Amino acid sequence: MEIYYERADRVEREKLNDKRRVNKFLESVNRDLPVGGTFAGHVVCAKERKAVILAKYPPVLNKLVYTADYAIHRVWPKLPYLRKMYFSITKGRGRVMAEMEAIGRLYACGFKLIASEKIGMELHFLAEKVGEPSYDMEATYGPLIKLKRVGRGGNIIKVLKFRTMSPYSEYIQGYIYEQNGYEGGTGFRDDRRITTVGKFMRKYWIDELPMLWNLFNGGLKLFGVRPVSRQYIGMFPDRFQEYRKRFKPGLIPPVYVVVPNSFDEIWKIEQQYLQLYEKNPIHTDLNYVGRALYNIFIKKVRSS
Repeated sequence: MEIYYERADRVEREKLNDKRRVNKFLESVNRDLPVGGTFAGHVVCAKERKAVILAKYPPVLNKLVYTADYAIHRVWPKLPYLRKMYFSITKGRGRVMAEMEAIGRLYACGFKLIASEKIGMELHFLAEKVGEPSYDMEATYGPLIKLKRVGRGGNIIKVLKFRTMSPYSEYIQGYIYEQNGYEGGTGFRDDRRITTVGKFMRKYWIDELPMLWNLFNGGLKLFGVRPVSRQYIGMFPDRFQEYRKRFKPGLIPPVYVVVPNSFDEIWKIEQQYLQLYEKNPIHTDLNYVGRALYNIFIKKVRSS
C-alpha cells in the first residue's frame, strides 16, 4: 500500500519472493536503518496464491496445476541436496512463502511488524527495526528439524522434532500471543504457524517421536519443564527465567498434569513443580508422571 511506503524510511518494491537470499537482504536493510527506523515491502503468500490458482482453472485441472506449483515453488527450494539446482535455474525468483514464514523472517532479522494488509496474493507490510538480526545459520526447512532450546544452565540444546510449523515460527511466538491470546490447554489461540500436516501430526503425537533421541542421549529427562526457545522463555518473568534454567527440561511437561487456562498460569505451574522437585525429585517425578499419563490417555489432554 502506498500509505505504508509514505510512512517508511526504506521502501522495497521488489517482492521478497524474488530475493535470492531473503534473510541476507533483510539483514542488509537492518544495517541501513537506525533502531526505530521503518521498512515497507510486500510478499506473495502461499495461501492466497493457492486460492488464485484454484479459481483460475477448471476443476481437476486446477488441483493438478496447484500440485505442480506447490512442488516446484515450495518443496523444491527446501530440499537439502536439490535446492542449489532450483536457485541456479530460477535465480531465486518466484519462490512462495507462507505468511507466517515471511513474518518470522522479519522478526528473525530484527524487525517488528507494525502494520500489514493483504491485497490479492500479496501481503503488504510496514516493519520497524527493534534490534539486531539473529543471524540464524542453522535454519531448517525439511520434515525433521533440530530446534534450539534452552537447557539446564541456560545452555542451548538441539531438540529433534518433525516440523509442524512454518520456518522461523519460533521468532513470532510473542507476535501470535499479542494478536490472538492464549487458549487454555491448547496453546495460542488460532495459531496460524501450524501447517495442515502439522495439525495431523500433533493430534497423534507423531511430531514428538524424534525427541526420544534427546531422552536417550541425556539432553532431556522423562519429566520436566518443556524445552522452549529463548523467545518463549523470554515471555516469562525475569526471576523465574533464571530459576527455570537451573533444571534439565523434560519430555513430558507439568502442563499435562495441571492444564493452564491462561499463559500466565504456565510459569506458575512449572514453578510449583520445580519447587516440589527440588525437595523430593524421585517422588515428585513419579507422582507427576502417573498423573500426566492418566490425563494424556484417559482425559485426552494435548497441550501444544
